[in-house]
Amino acid sequence: MGQYIIKRLLQSVIVLIGITCVVFFVLNLAGDPVELLMPPGATPQDIEIAREEMGFNDPVIVQYLRFLKGISVGDFGNSYFYDEPAISIVLERFPATLELTFASFIIALLWGIPAGVISAVKRNSKTDVVVKILALLGQCVPVFWLGIMMIMLFSVKLQWLPTSGRGSFLHLIMPAVCLGIFSSATITRLLRSGMIEILNKDFIRVARAKGLSNSVVVMKHAFKNALSSVLTILGLQIASLLGGSIITETVFGWPGIGRLAVESIHNRDFLVVEAVVILMAIVFVFINLLVDILYSVIDPRVKY
Repeated sequence: MGQYIIKRLLQSVIVLIGITCVVFFVLNLAGDPVELLMPPGATPQDIEIAREEMGFNDPVIVQYLRFLKGISVGDFGNSYFYDEPAISIVLERFPATLELTFASFIIALLWGIPAGVISAVKRNSKTDVVVKILALLGQCVPVFWLGIMMIMLFSVKLQWLPTSGRGSFLHLIMPAVCLGIFSSATITRLLRSGMIEILNKDFIRVARAKGLSNSVVVMKHAFKNALSSVLTILGLQIASLLGGSIITETVFGWPGIGRLAVESIHNRDFLVVEAVVILMAIVFVFINLLVDILYSVIDPRVKY
């Protein structure tokens, strides 16, 4: 186990270095931030002096190595737009994104797991058909469209919930539900498929032949064995919720790093965008490593 974790950590470092390389070079092809920062009346000589002071006249590889050296000690540079450390701005918004992601994940679990189990147990029934239709709709409906429809219904027409912002629990309901619906649909479909496969196994027939109740057979034997296949998608769904928060935060005006990334892209604030992407990449890598380790807890048969 220890050797496996060390190996995965080394792989994670290589992945993160690759991500920093891709992010840096792609964003530097998007445009010149110096022209954005300079006042409208700036002369070409002023722009050239600014480029020299900011290091943009250095070769790209030199700029990248300087950037890599900085982020290795937590220094992403100062934001061009806010004139503050980029990582400080990102970390200030990060708790809002974690709050939204956690709430959305809880909603996805509360709907997805029971729906998947019930759909598998009552296979081909009317309940199963309804669950499958709802799951399909949950995966097909665009998040931005659903968010706008929820605002029009619950905020504009019924005036039950605030339209945007972050403050009370009421502000969290619509963005959390909107973001959690897609993940709940994915969990439902995967768990249903896994449960149906497990329920057809021989050891399930043996458990029923022993006289065990249906609830014990379903939850203790079938659900526990199907959970290992669902665990992978749960880890990916957390990462998906973090990534999907970009659209949801923009629609609902939620002050998280997703909205910050969109604003920074419009402002060509490359250092903030780089800090957002790298921070999210670290979270993704950590979640994947944690999921792999949890495999051995849920299923001792897993060998590393």
